[in-house]
Amino acid sequence: MAAPAAPSSATPRRTINPFLNADPGQRARRLARALVSDLVAYHPKKRDEGLAQGTLRQLFREDIKKSYEEYVEQVGRELAESSPHFQDALNDVLAGGQRLF
Repeated sequence: MAAPAAPSSATPRRTINPFLNADPGQRARRLARALVSDLVAYHPKKRDEGLAQGTLRQLFREDIKKSYEEYVEQVGRELAESSPHFQDALNDVLAGGQRLF
């Protein structure tokens, strides 16, 4: 039986882990969604209550503030403030697609 062919050195290598992608915008988007997804995962009843009563912003005010601080620390203030990634994640993930943030 013949040995498997070695990969061609002319073929560009793909990043195996997408979180290691060098694109700062893509990294910021993923981080924002991960941080906001954690809020939903840790507080599902609080989220449901906030959506039902229209108090989502108030209920999650402190949690959002802490997550945003972490986001800024990891992506940098300039990128955080110049892109809608964190706000988009809040609307898409926490608010279930509603434009509340």
